[in-house]
Amino acid sequence: MKKLPQGLKLFSLVLSVFCWQYSVSAQDLLAGKPIPGPGETTAASDTLYIIGAITITGNKKTHEEIILRELPFHSGEKMSLSALARHFEEARQQLMNTALFNQVVVAAGGYYLNVVTVNISVRERWYLFPTPYVKPVDRNLNQWIFEQHASLDRVNYGGKLIYNNITGNNDKLRLWVVSGYTRQISFSYERPYIDRQMKWGVKTNFSFGKNREINYNTVSDKQVFMKDEQKYVRAFFNAGMEWVYRPALFTRHRFGFSYSTEEVGDTVVALNPLYFKSGRRSGKFPELYYRMSYTNLDYIPYPTRGYAADIYIGKKGFTHAMNVWQLFVKGNANWPLSSKYFIQTTVYGGIKLPFSQPYFNQRFLGYGDAFMQGYEYYVVDGVAGGYLKTSLSRKLLDFKVKVPGYKNHEGTMLPIRVFGRIYGNTGYVYNPQPGANSLSNKMLYAGGLGLDIVTLYDLTIRLEWTFNQLGQNGVFLHRRTMF
Repeated sequence: MKKLPQGLKLFSLVLSVFCWQYSVSAQDLLAGKPIPGPGETTAASDTLYIIGAITITGNKKTHEEIILRELPFHSGEKMSLSALARHFEEARQQLMNTALFNQVVVAAGGYYLNVVTVNISVRERWYLFPTPYVKPVDRNLNQWIFEQHASLDRVNYGGKLIYNNITGNNDKLRLWVVSGYTRQISFSYERPYIDRQMKWGVKTNFSFGKNREINYNTVSDKQVFMKDEQKYVRAFFNAGMEWVYRPALFTRHRFGFSYSTEEVGDTVVALNPLYFKSGRRSGKFPELYYRMSYTNLDYIPYPTRGYAADIYIGKKGFTHAMNVWQLFVKGNANWPLSSKYFIQTTVYGGIKLPFSQPYFNQRFLGYGDAFMQGYEYYVVDGVAGGYLKTSLSRKLLDFKVKVPGYKNHEGTMLPIRVFGRIYGNTGYVYNPQPGANSLSNKMLYAGGLGLDIVTLYDLTIRLEWTFNQLGQNGVFLHRRTMF
């Protein structure tokens, strides 16, 4: 890690990036614009039109009901022309966010008196992906390369089956058979609607496996691992069921139940008697939770307009050995300043009660999606806290590349969008027993520059150069995809 350059140099660099004018002709990613119908330019703005027949084409596998479920309008509904155009764009966004299609066009088919017909054209994605699975187990690529020296012993490998839209009802199946660092089998199946009203869905999952290595403690805000070449030091099992209620378009309510077991070796307890409570070697516990999510975004993998919120309330365990209430809240807001400039703000917070928790329940920042930029090499354990992230991005490129087809399959257009970004984040984690860790119980700050690439199948690649308050800076790579 290099020392922080002078602030004036960094400011000049940031300013030069976002004052650079790069002019390209842009099209909406993966979609066409709504097509004005005959007479649109002469129609009175206060005239109400009736939605007539809705025609859907291109859905070779997806059932029409799944597409109609995402529309913010229905046949027979009355609305003004401006509202109609707005709903057409909302419908396109909703259908793209199902992850079922590579392209969606929602357009007026024609007028007869005051009745408007609607044409919806979709191009379906490929849904079946039996693929090899190779992935480092560390929290991010930088940690694996620079702290674990790209050790192949810390890589999971095996096979993965992703099967979306199995029955045409937007149902999803996931199967992992993993070896290497972790021996694991995982399975999940989700069906979004099981009733005629298309409001209730269900998801089930299970996972079990074992490890020869375990993260048993945190020292100097770094994970500490213990490995045994002769035997497994961790075994785990989890199974759960979730019921999903979606009353309208943007809000989902999830009611879940799961049961988990976790067992570690004697050496782990000897090294950290507080891994579980009272020096136990194992934990067996049920979990009940409720989760509410609101999603109204133009494009979920990389939003530039709209809002999202998520609230999680859960109870893990009902005995002295495992007893914790958890509350987590996350909000996201995106505002376009123009056709090329966008502001994004994300806020996250959580609390675990009671505050006296074993190490097993103290993970907070640095795990999964809950992390701060600039602290990728660190974890911050605790029982309460959160962060605030803000960024300003500029669209630099927006184009499509023709990918040739093969045999009876036609070619497709590969969309590519590139954004430049400046960002900052601040956070805090409370830990009543921090031990030999210095990042908890203090405000944390970081900021930097980034380059984001967004392309087909929701793939987002972020290359970030971040500076933190410790006087450190580094280049970090983050990747997110449906795979």
